Amino acid sequence: MTFYLRELDLPGDYEALAQLQNQDNSEPVTAEILEAEDAKMYETGHTWKDENGLLAGYDRTRRVAVNDEGVIVGYLNSWRAPWTEPGYICNHLIVDKNYRNQGIGSLLLAHALDWSQGIGASALISALWDNQPQYLQFAENRGFVVERHTFQSVVPLDSEQAKNLPSSEEQLAASGLVIKTLADLSDDNSLQKLFQLSIETMPDIPGYMGTAPDYDSWRKWYLEVTGFSPELVLIAVDGERFAGYTNVIFNQDTNGLYHEYTTVHRDYRGRKIAQALKLKAIELGIERKAAYIRTDNDSLNVPILSINRKLGYLPERGHYRILAPIESVIEKMAERAT
Repeated sequence: MTFYLRELDLPGDYEALAQLQNQDNSEPVTAEILEAEDAKMYETGHTWKDENGLLAGYDRTRRVAVNDEGVIVGYLNSWRAPWTEPGYICNHLIVDKNYRNQGIGSLLLAHALDWSQGIGASALISALWDNQPQYLQFAENRGFVVERHTFQSVVPLDSEQAKNLPSSEEQLAASGLVIKTLADLSDDNSLQKLFQLSIETMPDIPGYMGTAPDYDSWRKWYLEVTGFSPELVLIAVDGERFAGYTNVIFNQDTNGLYHEYTTVHRDYRGRKIAQALKLKAIELGIERKAAYIRTDNDSLNVPILSINRKLGYLPERGHYRILAPIESVIEKMAERAT
């Protein structure tokens, strides 16, 4: 059987793409979700070289691999967001589990390499599940190395531990702060405050090397594209000042919550505000009769890991963040072709 690449045919491909991605996703997507995400994307990319000669800006390329019958058996999305590390291209590559080890992954990666090289990128990055060693072997054989490890953890909301945690109000009692939702404070000034808090604290994320987005980009990519709900954006408020916030996403298909982001301003750290925000998220999940709250953790983010253990988060599978200089991928791919 032979395979070839083609551009996406949308909206017709959305259903097949959702089914393919759900072979690996921990939180399922639907054709409707993929179409809604695309509707928020830019139509034309724009990249340039920064003052250090490294690729900046944003752009993407996507391809599907199909078999002789036109069935989609693989998918590649290679992209730069405006805040991606200078010189880097992000990559999501997946091959249908029934068609692996037939050269499809290499075919997709070759396209990512050609496109990235053509726009002047210097390195490729991606993420792999840590419980599937065949994925890591594929990547290492093509010049990638593991940079860091992240993993998921989950709180079952019907557990006795979740139901018997201290309240978020008790946690904040000594601080004088209160927790409100973005729906309570719904105005553009509140979003501006969230934006300012985000960009001031982003550099504190372990491994963060990107460029802070502007307000419009932050609002689009960090809120709208994630499918945020104002009533699930929880903000620790000190008078007129935002001390910290957390953003929780509800997945109707699984009746689950995804804890997308938590941050606390440096001036307020050490006062258990992050823990209070996470407690409030758990309380909202129980009120909504959600089944669980899931999140992603960086193995180097010691403060958040400590909080999560106290709140009963149970570790699950994780990701290896992998990267490779363009030259390494070219060399390894050439070796495998000979």
